[in-house]
Amino acid sequence: MNLLVEKLSKYDAPQKAKAAGLYPYFRVIESEQDTEVVINGKKVLMFGSNAYLGLTNHPKVKEAAIAATRKYGTGMAGSRFLNGTLDIHLELEKKIAKLLGKEDAITYSTGFQVNLGVVSCLTGREDYILWDELDHASIIEGHRLSFSQKLKYRHNDMESLEKQLQKCAPDKIKLIVTDGVFSMEGDIANLPEIVRLAKKYNANIMVDEAHGLGVLGRHGRGTCDYFGVLPDVDLIMGTFSKSLASIGGFIAASEPVINYLRHNSRSYIFSASNTPAATAAANAALDIMLSEPERIEHLWNLTDYALKGFREMGCEIGHTATPIIPLFIRDDEKTFYVTKELFNQGIFVNPVVSPAVAPSDTLIRFSLMATHTFEQLDYALEKIEKSLRKVGVLNAVLV
Repeated sequence: MNLLVEKLSKYDAPQKAKAAGLYPYFRVIESEQDTEVVINGKKVLMFGSNAYLGLTNHPKVKEAAIAATRKYGTGMAGSRFLNGTLDIHLELEKKIAKLLGKEDAITYSTGFQVNLGVVSCLTGREDYILWDELDHASIIEGHRLSFSQKLKYRHNDMESLEKQLQKCAPDKIKLIVTDGVFSMEGDIANLPEIVRLAKKYNANIMVDEAHGLGVLGRHGRGTCDYFGVLPDVDLIMGTFSKSLASIGGFIAASEPVINYLRHNSRSYIFSASNTPAATAAANAALDIMLSEPERIEHLWNLTDYALKGFREMGCEIGHTATPIIPLFIRDDEKTFYVTKELFNQGIFVNPVVSPAVAPSDTLIRFSLMATHTFEQLDYALEKIEKSLRKVGVLNAVLV
């Protein structure tokens, strides 16, 4: 008897969702990633993407990737530590460090690997990692691998964070790790207060800017820049897979920190280096982000319009203040149903259900790109309102 297969065969949640016609995952896209995509031969509006600046199809980004492939080939066949470092890797790292006002930076092959490799190795057994309960899964996996003491504080609750800091030995390292913009609910970390508490208790700060880069701050520098606390944040993490239209991630910090990570971060040392195409694409996207501020301006015009529209229809959207807008359904089955109905009406959105969140916190994740039009947004708002009223999420009756 195969005990592993026997155990795992009992997991049948996907099969049940498929049988009910409500399975919303692994939808195959047959076109470029844009505001409109093709799935099963059908055009649908994409409101489920993290490409906030809409750069995945920018000619300069495509050309940079193609040129790098022609010059360097398709892969690195090794890690950065050994045979996988190119001049364009170093060029991108210097550009990131300068952008964020840090002494140095290193790039990883994915954003997940950044958090996994950084959080897991910076602190020792007698040190502390303090983390927001809604931090990204990669941060959670990173601190699970650490031998340090882990202290969770309630989401964006500074009183809770201070109580946890008070538990820490004064002479030990205390690393506060938080998302800048929280990926599911779109709210922003209270970085000014986190900085104040860090100074009070002699703690260090690491901020995950995966969803802040390209959205907040001067020319998209992120949440830390938005609050004017860049010099006070010790480590800034970011990804290339969202606003920067590629794949990979980075960590920027002081030279001693980066030097240590470069020689001790296992997900950096023991992973194949990022491809030439991905590296060049991120580099080009970064240049566009800095040279075309009108993209971010339009993104925020769309965001303000969408937030106003959802609030006026009576939709519960929590504390979001970004292009990530959670539409709370608070019921798994209704969330799947609304996702399917919207897809049938030509709108792609992402369902977030248990166990990713509590059953009472299920939501539709609606996200905007700088390349969306107001006409596309109006259509989505109209269809979403009708669908939410149909399942009884909104109070008023549609006539």
